Amino acid sequence: MKFIYSLGIRFYGLAIFIASLFNDKAKKWRLGRKDIFQNLQKALQNNKSPIAWFHCASLGEFEQGRPVIEEFKQKFPQYKILLTFFSPSGYEMRKDYASADYIFYLPLDTVSNAKRFVEIVKPSVTIFVKYEFWHNYLNQLQQQGVPTYLISAVFRADQYFFKWYGKWFKDHLKDYKRIFVQDTDSEKILKSAGVSNVELAGDTRLDRVIALSEQAKTDAIIEEFKGSGTLWICGSTWAEDEKHILPVYNQLQSSGEKIKLLLVPHEINESHISQMLQLFSAVKYSAVNANDVKGANVLVVDKMGLLASLYRYADVAYIGGGFGDGIHSLLEAVVYDIPVVFGPNHKKFNEAIGLIKVNGGFAVSSTEELQKRINRLVTDDTYRENCGEAAKAYVWNRRGATQKIMAELELILKCN
Repeated sequence: MKFIYSLGIRFYGLAIFIASLFNDKAKKWRLGRKDIFQNLQKALQNNKSPIAWFHCASLGEFEQGRPVIEEFKQKFPQYKILLTFFSPSGYEMRKDYASADYIFYLPLDTVSNAKRFVEIVKPSVTIFVKYEFWHNYLNQLQQQGVPTYLISAVFRADQYFFKWYGKWFKDHLKDYKRIFVQDTDSEKILKSAGVSNVELAGDTRLDRVIALSEQAKTDAIIEEFKGSGTLWICGSTWAEDEKHILPVYNQLQSSGEKIKLLLVPHEINESHISQMLQLFSAVKYSAVNANDVKGANVLVVDKMGLLASLYRYADVAYIGGGFGDGIHSLLEAVVYDIPVVFGPNHKKFNEAIGLIKVNGGFAVSSTEELQKRINRLVTDDTYRENCGEAAKAYVWNRRGATQKIMAELELILKCN
């Protein structure tokens, strides 16, 4: 199995190289690893401090790891923090992140790469976030006696670890000093499979979104745009989401509801923004000031990094991605005491399942279902408020994962 895994990794690297000839994201992935070991060695050559290595696949995993990174930085200032990413979408967005001392791409998980990387970095502790199971890196860390943790992990019974062919992969899970899982199902699955180094901690993103909500900035343009009416925010949307949103919004308008629509697409590009402006007869956030938006009904936000704060103005939110590969962050919205609606591809997201159970979130699979749900949330104030309170309680009742993880890290590091 080790041979097959190594062969698969090399084929993956070859596929990325071929794709990089015509795909910009793949090109960034390849070029970001060019001369990686020389650059890493140069960056660390004068370092005398112990290193804590945090690894995140992409931006979403970074947001889960971020509360632990920042708490670690505060509790252990004598450590330097090395942050690595696998995906360009994470690296490009957070390559200037102030709480990390060194930020790099992670080299491909070959035996030689893993050995060289660990020899250069010499980490005193390593924390992988959520889904990162790089077996050669894990093996090298174990050989060097580096305590290695997996945090905010989620496991499902249908994952390859628990298939007839997955014993080799499952056995590597025992190499982590501790696996901190988000939910009781993950804990039960691991323990029933003979993996005992597991602890239920919860989802660190909950701590992150609570912190973000307490730091949320005001926005004069959005305040004027909303006015005294109801604001429906559609966040992290794709074109597939917007084709369902448009007829629902038109129906609300034609029925006389005083509702404003704020659209925040997941990706900001000129062609998509132009299409949205035309379809929704909207105005563009970057082209207006507070006085310009009083009479507008639809506003399209064409700037990155605002959405988490903008949810504070919402009465109800639709979260995009569920009519495609999967929903985006629900927690950034529900922390503000508002119900959320999302598409059908949500079953791998614990927070979606949990919010549905408490009546704080609602899945829809068609325009008709979206229309029915949004209509009720907009027109029935008591229903909307009750759903929003349930959604917020879901977050606040589950906070504290960061503290549980840090308690373990403090114990092990103070003993070293």
